[in-house]
Parts: sequence; C-alpha cells; structure tokens
Amino acid sequence: MSYLPGTASLVEEIDKKLLVVLRDGRTLIGYLRTIDQFANLVLHRTIERIHVGKKYGDIPRGIFIVRGENVVLLGEVDLENEDKLPLEQVNIDTILELQREQQVEREAEQERKKKAMADRGIHVDQAIDDF
Repeated sequence: MSYLPGTASLVEEIDKKLLVVLRDGRTLIGYLRTIDQFANLVLHRTIERIHVGKKYGDIPRGIFIVRGENVVLLGEVDLENEDKLPLEQVNIDTILELQREQQVEREAEQERKKKAMADRGIHVDQAIDDF
C-alpha cells in the first residue's frame, strides 16, 4: 500500500461510506463516488445527520456535491458498528425542533454574556460579535 500525497490519497476511499464534517458544522454521510484535484467530492445516497445531545435525526439529501475547501473532517464509516451508536434516533421534525431550541438557548446565553460584559464596561462591536 503506497502513500499518495494530497487529494490522490482519496482515491482509495471511492465507493466507501464516508462521514464528512463541513465548515458550517453540518455532518454528511454518503458513498464517495468521485473526487477531483481540488478535493471536491460527489457523495451518493447522502444523509445529513443532525445531533442534539444524545439524539440524532437523518435528513435524506440524495446526491451531494461538496466543494473541497468546505471539508473539515472526512472519515470512513465502520459498517460493522454503525448500528451500535449510543444515541437515540428520532424523526426529522423532532430533531429540527430540538435544534431550534438549542439555537435559542445559545443565543440567550450569548445575550447574557454580552450584557454581563456591558455591565463591566466592556462593549463588544456588533460586527465582531456576529462574526
């Protein structure tokens, strides 16, 4: 087994089930069908998996093209242990509602931190805070 530098090393992963984490935090699981010199990926039978706590839900996405620069993490799914997750699978509507609740909690926490800093005389520029 020889080592191929860069994108060429992904050739060995073609037709395998992969988990891909994107820069925006989304998690995709699908079969790698092709790649190019920029590490752009084409995933087949793709699902987007959303995790909230110990629960997860899968949204079917079909064929998915991922620009290589958006990939943070890529790894092969262990098919033997795939069904032995210590997580509870829930339907799409439930996981999306849990995700919304989690986002509201995060925003409330950010507001509390911002207010606490303002009370101490530290004012954070809104543009930097949004970044």
